[in-house]
Amino acid sequence: HHIANDVIRDWVFPVADKEIAEKGNEGTPYDVAIIGDYNIGGDAWSSRILLEEMGLRVIAQWSGDGTFTEMKATPSVKLNLVHCYRSMNYISRHMEEKYGIPWLEYNFFGPSKIIESLRAIAERFDDTIKQKAEAVIAKYKEQADGIVAKYRPRLEGKTVMMMVGGLRPRHVVPAFKDLGMEIIGTGYEFAHGDDYKRTTHYVKDATLIYDDVTGYEFEEFVKELRPDLVAAGIKEKYVF
Repeated sequence: HHIANDVIRDWVFPVADKEIAEKGNEGTPYDVAIIGDYNIGGDAWSSRILLEEMGLRVIAQWSGDGTFTEMKATPSVKLNLVHCYRSMNYISRHMEEKYGIPWLEYNFFGPSKIIESLRAIAERFDDTIKQKAEAVIAKYKEQADGIVAKYRPRLEGKTVMMMVGGLRPRHVVPAFKDLGMEIIGTGYEFAHGDDYKRTTHYVKDATLIYDDVTGYEFEEFVKELRPDLVAAGIKEKYVF
């Protein structure tokens, strides 16, 4: 991740700087970029719909369904919206330092965090965007409430352990909570210290948090804690 971020900084952005110097910046006050969304399962498309419905102009997606041209255009945006912090915080910090572009980590997993994130994003813009954000929330609330009402009675009180990649060990926690489920264990394969610090804000005290466990270690944790559900990644699923 770090190497890829550095390549963009050293080889892509200089091209962007030259083009902006020659042609100027034709952006709008509502230009944003989605950073660190790899469109797994169409995530970026869904996120883009919500952002555009609230009046923002998404000019780049990094890098799910994105293009080189979009990456070049990113230094002209007003806000970078960071989905996967671990993979793209480096380039986001660089753009903040060099171009003065602020960045915001958002979470679109589960209705509670979607609402919270939409409002946090809207706070970075004017009243027009804030009003449209509330309209978007109202538009989908009945649909979201209906889904939660359908599944929560069956899942309330069930326990979950996670071993998944990227940002999901913390970002998916609120989605389970929306369904009344309790996270008793979660962890990463390649997280840094700041990832774990962020995770503590999502889970309650005494939750087991593990780092780069082997298949054997994870299986032993599961045997000891006996969760009702193991939410596994593409590799860990074979343990069970």
